[in-house]
Amino acid sequence: MDLSALLKRLSEAHGISAYEAPVREIVREEFAQHSHEVRVTKMGSVVGVRHGSGAAPRRKVMLSAHMDEIGLMVTGIEKGFLRITKVAGSDARVMLGQEVVVHGKRELPGVVGSRPPHVLPPEERDRVLPFDQLFVDVGLPETQVRRLVRVGDLISIRRAAFELKGGLFCGKALDDRASVAAVAVCLETLAASQHKWDVLGVASVQEETTFLGAATSAHGLQPDVAIAIDVTFGEQNGVSDTRTVGMGKGPAIGIGPNFHPELVKALVDTASKLEMPYQIEPRPGASGTDAWPIQVARDGIPTALLSIPLRYMHTPVETVSLRDIERTGKLMAAFIAHLDDEFVKTLTFAID
Repeated sequence: MDLSALLKRLSEAHGISAYEAPVREIVREEFAQHSHEVRVTKMGSVVGVRHGSGAAPRRKVMLSAHMDEIGLMVTGIEKGFLRITKVAGSDARVMLGQEVVVHGKRELPGVVGSRPPHVLPPEERDRVLPFDQLFVDVGLPETQVRRLVRVGDLISIRRAAFELKGGLFCGKALDDRASVAAVAVCLETLAASQHKWDVLGVASVQEETTFLGAATSAHGLQPDVAIAIDVTFGEQNGVSDTRTVGMGKGPAIGIGPNFHPELVKALVDTASKLEMPYQIEPRPGASGTDAWPIQVARDGIPTALLSIPLRYMHTPVETVSLRDIERTGKLMAAFIAHLDDEFVKTLTFAID
């Protein structure tokens, strides 16, 4: 697998939360290369299924990484300029000057603009402009804009993804398409090995807004075990070391009430046997990831979380280590390859 090329395709594809169709087709195509079957759920999540070698009915492990991204939405048209609001966690601090694509009756290139600082009152010149003071300019007269665009149309960031030095990769929407790529690495690795359990690789929808993709997939697929894969805060200037994990130092294994302790132990043991670097990340409450709704689906699903360190979260220049993505995928594959019926017994909490 050319991981950098895959990540570039995933990053540059559009797929705002609840409108993931463009990126979904790329994911479906990629998962199909190393799955026995691929299907799309009623919510729009992609599921790549690898059948295990064990006797039917087989146990199932679900891997969940979300493919949606943050973005913008049109709230009004004023003299040919588009007024906007955010979809999910878009950050107003980085919006001014961005290139965008307006998804109207046809796609329109545009830029995010505002009044120049020269005409602003002195007290407003140094503050972050809120979304209601930003606008998108597509360069067309108002009559054409009103014919092509309507309130509620989506706006995606346009950003070319590329490699940096040191094995790092930069682009938009790497939260969480870096993890979707890790699932693809896992499926490819498993294709060359034996595994007894069925594997359900899920690229979920709507994580940035509602978690509904993961929630409905977990309910419908009924896995025995699940691993959510997401990003976490990578080391960067201005952020405390206690809130970040190292870049290029392996996946972070979450520990806390959202994660089953035996799954955490099994992932740590697997990484140790592989002599693979890993990090422990304390998550003392809700993790804010797909792991949160998966854990409480139906009567409860033992769940773990692997996180890929990422810099500049929710900006158009999110940055990850390609090695961390590859290690995350291979760690999951090695863990899955050793799953058997005896493992399930370790997941039952004893009642004295």
